[in-house]
Amino acid sequence: MTLVTNVEALVDLIEATPREHHRKIIALAGPPASGKSTLAERLVEKFNTGAQVVPMDGFHLSNEILASRGHLARKGAPHTFDADGFISLVSRLRNEPEVYYPVFDRSIETAIAGAGFVSKSCDTVIVEGNYLLRDCAPWRDLVPLWDASVFLDIPTNILEKRLIQRWIDHGFSPKQAQTRAEQNDLPNARQVQEQSLESSHIFRPVI
Repeated sequence: MTLVTNVEALVDLIEATPREHHRKIIALAGPPASGKSTLAERLVEKFNTGAQVVPMDGFHLSNEILASRGHLARKGAPHTFDADGFISLVSRLRNEPEVYYPVFDRSIETAIAGAGFVSKSCDTVIVEGNYLLRDCAPWRDLVPLWDASVFLDIPTNILEKRLIQRWIDHGFSPKQAQTRAEQNDLPNARQVQEQSLESSHIFRPVI
């Protein structure tokens, strides 16, 4: 395990990772509000070869399904994703020339099938999501599919501030935002921190 504090060093480590299939598949895991999406985009921008980001968010179960099961209030927890479908996608990314995948649209709070596309020219995929290293079935079936993995390590107090601010930005009062974070987002963050397997690299940015 390597501790990294800047993007350039992380890019060097990922580029040095051997590619055993048509594509190199890199896991970028971390709690909600840790900055996974931003870091993934920065990595892709700095790679010298064709690279793309594939988010796990497209595998959210629909609000209708979650509501029918009484799970809507816990949206974002591990059991509110199509984990098996996501694992199937990651396995396909290794060698299939062209792969379509669902993309989560936050404006309508639902996933759109076939909205994402990984092209034949792509040789590195950064897969980003909360539970990529989760040490529970079926999530642990992902681990052999990663050529390398990165865990984004952010202090809990910073995560809490970001999660509350996220809800405020969506129009909730500070009190409502804190309640939403405490009831769902922070428990999800703790699960990621406490139940993730060891990664190849830890990214701990200076904040």
